[in-house]
Amino acid sequence: MAIIVGSGAGGAAVARYLAETGHKVLIIERGPSVPEREAGRCYANVDAGIRLMRTFCLGGTTMVSGGNALRCLEDELQALGIDLSRHFAAVEKELSVCTLPDHLIGPGTRRLMDAAEKFGLPMHRMPKFIDPDRCCMDGLCAFGCPHDARWSALRFVLKAKEYGAKVITERAANEVIVHHGEAAGVRVGSVEYRDDLVILAAGALETPRFLQTLSLQTTPLFADTFVSIGGLFQDIGMNRDVPMGAYSPFDGGIILPHYSRPLQNLLHEKGIPAKPEDIIGMMVKIKDDDDGSVGSTITKRVTVGDSERLIRGVATAASLLTESGVNPKTFVTAPLRGSHPCGTARIGVSLDTTLKTALPGLYVTDASALPAAPGSPPILTIIALARYAAEKMG
Repeated sequence: MAIIVGSGAGGAAVARYLAETGHKVLIIERGPSVPEREAGRCYANVDAGIRLMRTFCLGGTTMVSGGNALRCLEDELQALGIDLSRHFAAVEKELSVCTLPDHLIGPGTRRLMDAAEKFGLPMHRMPKFIDPDRCCMDGLCAFGCPHDARWSALRFVLKAKEYGAKVITERAANEVIVHHGEAAGVRVGSVEYRDDLVILAAGALETPRFLQTLSLQTTPLFADTFVSIGGLFQDIGMNRDVPMGAYSPFDGGIILPHYSRPLQNLLHEKGIPAKPEDIIGMMVKIKDDDDGSVGSTITKRVTVGDSERLIRGVATAASLLTESGVNPKTFVTAPLRGSHPCGTARIGVSLDTTLKTALPGLYVTDASALPAAPGSPPILTIIALARYAAEKMG
């Protein structure tokens, strides 16, 4: 039996792929099982200098994602000897990855895409694992899709259950059991679950703590630090846009059309009355430096290099917003957040190229394994890595 701690993109994917090839599988998830439309109540964000975003529920943070399906870190993984091209293609086909049709590109997103075209900036439509026929453009992706239009890892959990996998929810794993120098199971409270194949997929803020308890090497934290900037545009209705329907790469990260709820309160604090439908915004997400740590406390700092990347990105975003018709006097920016905690048990340092740790029988298949800051949505890469690792586990 394979014991998997965590049920997000990496945990659910490896569970599904192992289960369908005949492995007995047990998934242990600390959060509850909730319908996708209720996942927004399961946020468990961490204030670590910047606010790090995560979710505790069956399906993990994929339950509140924007459905983005970019390939990322393909070259970095190739340099380590990991070719994911076959796995990317298989996952993209299964998840029906495609860009949104014209009728699902909202007016705010379209104006920003047009502004980028006028500036000669590349603005690409974001590949999505969203079913266009079910999407209702309600702007609720980050709070749990009420129409199940967006793929989430919950679907892989259910598929794994069809192949016989067992799932335990609302129980936090305490430690990995070691016997004769090898992984031998997981302890959950006073209960022990025994097997010689243990896979950690508890997220980049929890997985390294298991490794540290075992005196295994961990690595510093990336988080894809981002800032949201926006302003007043009467009745633009961007609050109902599919979030991040397009993206523009820049030296240091990406810039995306994005409505952020905190912008409304920030406008009110500035003395500018605004309804949710009166706000247009962008997100600047950077490939941040690994100046973060996970231990007894979690910290994530902003380096000089991070600040320079953010300033460059915000300057471009502000220019696009101005070209779109926003008065710069109404600009507000939300506090820094980290959308993709990752890199705390990197391939090539904490893991070998099969995602195995130095402890026989113990693997990591979540964002902890990523070798560098992606600076873009990593869900597709995490799933492809988990598929690759499941093959290596046999």
